[in-house]
Amino acid sequence: MSSKVLNLENNKKIIYILVSIVALATIVLYSMKTGSIEISFNELITGLIKNDNNGNIGIIKDVRLPRVLCAVLIGASLGVAGTLLQAVMKNPLADPGITGISSGASLVAIIIMVFFPELNEFKSVVSFIGGSVAGIMVYLIAYDKGFSPIRIVLAGVAINALLTSMASIVTMFNGGVQNSIDMWLSGSLATVTKSDVNILAICTILGISLALMTGKTCNLLSLGDKTSKSLGVDTTKQTIIISAIAVFLASTSTGVGGVISFVGLIVPHIARFIIGSNHNYLIPFSAALGSILLVLADTLGRTMFKPYEIPVGLVMSVIGAPFFIYLLKRRKR
Repeated sequence: MSSKVLNLENNKKIIYILVSIVALATIVLYSMKTGSIEISFNELITGLIKNDNNGNIGIIKDVRLPRVLCAVLIGASLGVAGTLLQAVMKNPLADPGITGISSGASLVAIIIMVFFPELNEFKSVVSFIGGSVAGIMVYLIAYDKGFSPIRIVLAGVAINALLTSMASIVTMFNGGVQNSIDMWLSGSLATVTKSDVNILAICTILGISLALMTGKTCNLLSLGDKTSKSLGVDTTKQTIIISAIAVFLASTSTGVGGVISFVGLIVPHIARFIIGSNHNYLIPFSAALGSILLVLADTLGRTMFKPYEIPVGLVMSVIGAPFFIYLLKRRKR
């Protein structure tokens, strides 16, 4: 492929990323103006520019803005986490939920809600410990003179079942917070706060910044262990590093938003279909697509059956389960 053609292809990918960012900004504004309290785009933009905190715009900034921003951050984190896991495992069905990471973060978050409610503000950070422990357990079980993608997924399924059962046992000692636990397990963003946004923003920016530095390595790992080793890649070391970044992104997101499945599964597939498999472009595009998907899902969940709300985690399950079945069917062909 000539350098001119290659540059043209790369420029097209950059345009796709820029368009996705503009689309995300538009969807965020639409989501902020839509709900039980509705205002026009003009009122919203004017209120944001003038920093107006009175009337409807004040309510929207206090209640809806943190929710929308959390959807943006969580969607980006889960989209990138799924992309990284699929790269290192060389398995298109890998995502934080299937590999046990989300269940580890969930267990720690539920323990905090039940036994240490005073630490709720730091739930996203502490949940990283649970996700990390789950990830370490999965890789220790799966390791056998290297990492087999199939062994990692099977170990993830086993750890996921174990930690989910433990979380169910902990909920029996709910201490009067059963409603909060149920909402969190459903993946609800209804109760997120500005403090959640601040902590999650730091974690997401840090995690995605690290992920962007792994693009070249992910491209090499995607070629297979033999090829990547022949090109000088320490596959075991790089698999652990990239997986750790994915664990960090998925765990901190789960700590704030609860159990939100399938984002890390769906987004990388759509992103690869549109922009190709070069991770230098795939990672930022997956971040933007993940944000778009989760903001749309949350907006749909809170507006479709007003005044009732469907948690975004349930909306994603309705969307993601058929997509997962489709992928399984396609792999059989």
